[in-house]
Amino acid sequence: MDPQVPIIDLAPLIQNTSQKSEVGKALKQACRTHGFFYVVGHGVSEDLQQKLETLSAAFFALPLEEKMQIRMALGGKAWRGYFPVGDELTSGKPDLKEGLYLGRETAADDPRVQAGELLMGPNLFPAALPELGPTILEYMAAVEQVGHHLMRGLALSLDLDENFFQQHYTTDPLTLFRIFHYPPAATSTASYWGVGEHTDYGLLTILKQDQVGGLQINSQGQWIPAPFVPNSFICNIGDMLERMTGGYYVSTPHRVLNASGQGRFSYPFFFDPNLDAQIEPLPLPKQQTSQQTQRVRWDGKNVMAFRGTYRKYLIGKIGQVFPDLMDEVQDQ
Repeated sequence: MDPQVPIIDLAPLIQNTSQKSEVGKALKQACRTHGFFYVVGHGVSEDLQQKLETLSAAFFALPLEEKMQIRMALGGKAWRGYFPVGDELTSGKPDLKEGLYLGRETAADDPRVQAGELLMGPNLFPAALPELGPTILEYMAAVEQVGHHLMRGLALSLDLDENFFQQHYTTDPLTLFRIFHYPPAATSTASYWGVGEHTDYGLLTILKQDQVGGLQINSQGQWIPAPFVPNSFICNIGDMLERMTGGYYVSTPHRVLNASGQGRFSYPFFFDPNLDAQIEPLPLPKQQTSQQTQRVRWDGKNVMAFRGTYRKYLIGKIGQVFPDLMDEVQDQ
């Protein structure tokens, strides 16, 4: 199946050639229409990706009692660890998936961890798969670089200096990683969503998906599939970039329905502002400001009304996804 979502080659941007401005133009077109785009030429090793896939499948094949040895309750404010099918909510409804939450590795003796800072702490890795932890950290480091390159491209797409985001929001980005396993649904009806309709919270999501498919995006009021494309990542912008552009770029709703009859794996990497970054409108050219759009969001919320730091926005979202963890972060 040929995707309706555009495929963008990042090589000119990564190699810093004269064609990088064309990448910016392609990103602008994608963000103004679908809010999603595939990227190729990203430079992340295919061997590393394959190793991640193999080890991830081995982890989710472990008995539930072994996976629960690294359950999220043990991660506390670091928001790390395993959750079983049905424990994560989207719009108040349980998702038909299990997953492993991860983030940048922060040692237990780090002052931020000692102070109980939100999202700071060591990852929880299974003792039964000693290669999984190092592989995940290597993959996260590689995709973080893709995130920095993409934010340069998005800055160019908005007629800003290409280093704008790095200077103001992502010098030390919040990077979060998830590995999700969607078991085969008992039925293909909409009451069995792997993930229900939602938007992402921050700046940018960089998703690796397998060949099973099931991702759907709401592009201009129409649900369309986002199928597997070999050695690509499918990317989308989040709520904070919509807020910062005043609606010039839109955080697009998406969902997952695994009606394949087999297990599905996905690997979303979230490249977001520093937790203490103050979310403010970008200094966009007048032409772009005049093209900002006000619309009714899928959840009825007004993201344009948000004021404050990214930490404040994220804490509100954590409480909706994992209500039991809310008590852990209310004092942040």
